[in-house]
Amino acid sequence: MKLPTVALVGSPNVGKSTIFNRLVGKKIAIIEDVPGITRDRIYGVATYKDYKFNVIDTGGIDLGKESFNNDIKIQAEIAIDEADVVVFVVDGKEGLNSNDFVVRDILNKSDKKVIVAINKIDNKKVSDNIYDFYELGFDNYITISGEHGINFSELEDEIVKDFEKYNELEEDNALKFCLIGRPNVGKSSLTNALLNEERVLVSDVAGTTRDSIDTKFKYEHEDYVVIDTAGLRKKGKIYENVEKYSLLRAMKAIERSDVCVIVINAEEGIIEHDKHIAAYALEAGKPMVLVVNKWDTVEDKNDIKTYEKKMRAEFQFLSYVPIVYLSALTKKRLHTLMPEIIKVYNNSRKLVKTSLLNNVINDAYALNPAPSYKGKRLKIYFSSQTDITPPTFKLNVNSKGLVHFSYERYLENKIRENFDFEGTPIVIQFKSKGEE
Repeated sequence: MKLPTVALVGSPNVGKSTIFNRLVGKKIAIIEDVPGITRDRIYGVATYKDYKFNVIDTGGIDLGKESFNNDIKIQAEIAIDEADVVVFVVDGKEGLNSNDFVVRDILNKSDKKVIVAINKIDNKKVSDNIYDFYELGFDNYITISGEHGINFSELEDEIVKDFEKYNELEEDNALKFCLIGRPNVGKSSLTNALLNEERVLVSDVAGTTRDSIDTKFKYEHEDYVVIDTAGLRKKGKIYENVEKYSLLRAMKAIERSDVCVIVINAEEGIIEHDKHIAAYALEAGKPMVLVVNKWDTVEDKNDIKTYEKKMRAEFQFLSYVPIVYLSALTKKRLHTLMPEIIKVYNNSRKLVKTSLLNNVINDAYALNPAPSYKGKRLKIYFSSQTDITPPTFKLNVNSKGLVHFSYERYLENKIRENFDFEGTPIVIQFKSKGEE
């Protein structure tokens, strides 16, 4: 089932990021008392009671002259277009301002359900200016404090009022993988090559795939779903009309996928933005495959080793991710892709026996004890795997404050050396003695 979407909109500095964090339960958004600090839409998934929904945090809409205000206005409009419910956040302490009327006018055109969240009401005493907000002319008003959680369940109840309950059983069990990358790297051509049919619009004009398209297909008698996303653009350009949804749709696709396939154009080589795209998948904890497409355009086809060296240097943070070289156009080496997708998916779901894990961690510690810090040294008592997708390991230690990031990396490398986690991120959590 596709999840409903909720957009948070409003002037700068009204507390949207705080509300976003409380809804999705993770501190992703930047919170700072500087107007306009959240310039990019930020996307997350919220779970409340029996409901699950996407949340978009937009930048504030302002009438000021700062150059990014127009972009913010556009991204709010995009978010509103995407949303089933819009939460219009206003500042209960400051009262109405001219920006609020600009937001109202955009919302009135949207024909979406709007909930006005009067934020920063930190006590039961409601100030008089709250009633001024009724001038905006909407039906639903809720006074809340994003920071202190006051009336937050009332807000969530109103948000999910018309949503269907989330049913995991309705989820398709087929392995879903998305193709993500900048425009014109050949994602749609690769989809067509995999499906062996022209189901997707293919064109050499960057940004022609406006939506993410789910297509089911069979590979070796098993069902798979390929999600072809619109190309991601550099931030300044993502608001061009033809591809204005691309970033948002890609993030939704990443969230829904079991595996992310990051497509790079061999003709152009690696561009900085390719790394940003890969970082989205990494942050979501998804297993990945790197695909170098248009391999037919590379003069020396035997030069994979040189290209691999370059790829590894550029993608140091994805040293564990397999790289596939192919041509969607000629279908050369296309057969190498699906086995890698299946392998990294299986690796992301792998469980390691507790006894084997403890042997590896204890041996790693004996070989290279943690460095001492202010006369104290990290001790590891017990290790266990607590989750999959991504594989997550809990290490009970004397004090997690003694863990240096370089030692954490050392332990991750030791786990990877002993167990095949190729393609999947792994998470190591340290728990101090006596900590719940």
